[in-house]
Amino acid sequence: MLVDDDCFHGVVTATVIMSFDRMDISGKVALITGSSKRVGRETAVELARRGARVAIHYRADEPGARETLRLVQEAGGAGELFHAELTDHLAVDNMFSDLERRMGALHILVNNASVFDPGTFEQSTPELWKLQMDSNAMAPFFVAQRASRLMLRQQQAKIVNLVDVAGETIWPGYLVYSVSKAALIAVNRGLAKALAPTIQVNGIAPGPVLFPENYTDDQKRLAVERTLLKKAGSAKDIVNAVVFLIENDYITGEVLHVDGGRHIM
Repeated sequence: MLVDDDCFHGVVTATVIMSFDRMDISGKVALITGSSKRVGRETAVELARRGARVAIHYRADEPGARETLRLVQEAGGAGELFHAELTDHLAVDNMFSDLERRMGALHILVNNASVFDPGTFEQSTPELWKLQMDSNAMAPFFVAQRASRLMLRQQQAKIVNLVDVAGETIWPGYLVYSVSKAALIAVNRGLAKALAPTIQVNGIAPGPVLFPENYTDDQKRLAVERTLLKKAGSAKDIVNAVVFLIENDYITGEVLHVDGGRHIM
């Protein structure tokens, strides 16, 4: 920070020029959970294109993960595959031990993996509650906890959590999902406090981007109509936001809405 003082007729004015460093993604190790398809895949490929060594996580879709690896390599990057059920604490611990052995460090974590199941208040069951809460709130928390053991060894590190505007507005047709994402927003803030100043933790709340395969045309149309911009976003919009949060060194505890204005409708 540079401060220049000027005196004019006895009045002191200060000009403050702030300078910020940017994390250089090149050479960093980045873990993207759920990167066998969709936004996770696009994130892995973009970070690889920028020079990161990418840890590609998958739960069940090994062919998809291998396709992500192929695209990472095609982009000129390097990657490794890691399999784990993220709601299984032992599996998570084993994954990170393997990651440390094979990649040596961890600088970036993108908590992208989640489940998205419908259910109104009347339709909700204890099984649905456990699935959504375990996958969308508990898993990112404990993945971050385990990741932090490696990340705190670095001078700086970044965690980006993929949350959802549903966690703020609560969708009646996806009630338990919404509650799980509200919990993840709280996790995002809690991690930012717990891991500062070495690790910055931020969230991204996407809008209608890459619709679920089971969405009807009417559901897609309605989702778009609920945005201010009246259009769907793209995976690239989310990936650009991930890169922004990784490269910016003066944001933590924030949720960045990339939703076409849906959160203020």
